[in-house]
Amino acid sequence: MSPRLKPLAEQTIVITGATSGHGLSTARMAAAAGANVMLAARDEDALRSVVADILSIGGAAACTVTDVAVPADVERLAAATIARFGGFDTWINNAGSGAYGELTALSLADHRQVFETNYWGVVHGSLAAIGHLKDRPGGGALINVGSINSDMPSPILGAYNATKHAVKGFTDSLRIEVLAKGQPVAVTLIKPAAIGTPFPQHGRNITGRHAALPPPLYAPDVVARAILYAAQHNRRSMTVGGIGKLQVLAAQTFPNLFDRLAIPMTSVLARSGQPEPFEPGNLYAPQGRDGATEGQQRGRRLSTFSAAQRHPAAALALLGGMVAGGAWLSRRR
Repeated sequence: MSPRLKPLAEQTIVITGATSGHGLSTARMAAAAGANVMLAARDEDALRSVVADILSIGGAAACTVTDVAVPADVERLAAATIARFGGFDTWINNAGSGAYGELTALSLADHRQVFETNYWGVVHGSLAAIGHLKDRPGGGALINVGSINSDMPSPILGAYNATKHAVKGFTDSLRIEVLAKGQPVAVTLIKPAAIGTPFPQHGRNITGRHAALPPPLYAPDVVARAILYAAQHNRRSMTVGGIGKLQVLAAQTFPNLFDRLAIPMTSVLARSGQPEPFEPGNLYAPQGRDGATEGQQRGRRLSTFSAAQRHPAAALALLGGMVAGGAWLSRRR
């Protein structure tokens, strides 16, 4: 059975990791489009602040303090959404954390904790979402936020990379099971390129150097638009950012060469010329610094590649026009 995905104005949407980065951007954008939004994160003060902002402009929002690594918290989030809004139509697993450090230098506890949030948080949320959506008239959408790192390696963020590979494997396998059972649930994997969120400021950093993201970056709103497109259109996966798509293509086509070219990325992700002390980050607990969509590095506001994915007919028409125009100019010459 195919899901019947509703316009945003008719939806209730659950968003984890909703107090910063593209989670926050998605929450604001969904509410502005008329959706009811249930926001989840660990930082209660930040949650209440975001809800107040949405309510102040006439949106519909509520929140539930949630640690996605704790199954009971996620079950409580689902129950609270059903009690408050009568159910939900889209569930977005967006919460994430990271650790800057070589794989051999990170403690086993840090390795496990990155997985607790990034992988097990997605598992807990997906099971809760499927449990509700499979019996909901018309079904709905489950959207898991992975990364282009789901498809390629990276130094310094190896633990984060591993979780995103796991999220991809889990999501793709879950989709097959949903299809086999005829459940009306669209299962989508969103794979952003480098996005200008506060990720480096929130991440645990044991390198002794300034944590950063590799340019070029895209703005969080670019990811939010892709997520909300998937909430209304059944898509298997969406890569956000054309540069990211090219990086993945290079990594998969020339893997040995890509490995060598990625070595200098170490000094881009952890800047050797900018020493900094150990940063515990929000890996184990919130820092109380949420509430911002963007971090210290700002990203470009538009991705032509991502826009083309959302508007394929227009993209084809534009391409056809460019080809026709080129042919006409050739004849004139």
